[in-house]
Amino acid sequence: MAANREIETDDGNASNGRTRWRVFALVLLGSFSAIALMLTGLSKGAMAANFAVSGVTYKASADKLVAEGVAQFGAYDKGSGEKNHPVLVNAFKHAELSDFCQSFVVEDLPGIGDATVRIEAPGGMEAQRLVLGVEQVNGDLTLNDVQIGRDASQLDLGPEGVGGSPGAFGIQATGAQIDGLRQQAWSTTASTLNLRDVEITTKPGHHPCF
Repeated sequence: MAANREIETDDGNASNGRTRWRVFALVLLGSFSAIALMLTGLSKGAMAANFAVSGVTYKASADKLVAEGVAQFGAYDKGSGEKNHPVLVNAFKHAELSDFCQSFVVEDLPGIGDATVRIEAPGGMEAQRLVLGVEQVNGDLTLNDVQIGRDASQLDLGPEGVGGSPGAFGIQATGAQIDGLRQQAWSTTASTLNLRDVEITTKPGHHPCF
């Protein structure tokens, strides 16, 4: 929604309040020290999902994500038992994704083995108050009017009530666009999800969205 990844950056354009990153991963910043800062909330009890997540991540892809009201901070998703999963919380007031696909694997079915469930919405997906517990993200990102390094408990551009621990590292922006979205995550919550032309299939074997 965690592995560290190298991040390749493009020059930002300060004059119009937009900042671009190419092939970004956990924290959308180009240093391992920033990753440590993002995850300081882990020791302070910040939690992404308000439910215990399964032991299986899911993959999601979209040609494009366009969102309004963005907040990001390090946290964890609570797993079954005592195991927790570090995540980057990506929270959006409103998001639209084109040509959306989500997949996850069900392991060791009797007489079948592994099987893949795919949820595809070629007509796109629209979400209100979308909150993701992300392990890894790739794509071309544009953030509008971005603030980097804000106290995660003081984020006020994202969904109301979504924030991290006091003193933890946060990012917020008035809007975002991700082209070629490829994401692996532990959890999703939303007040509303609308999938257009949806098709759900289950097939033996591994057939991920990417």
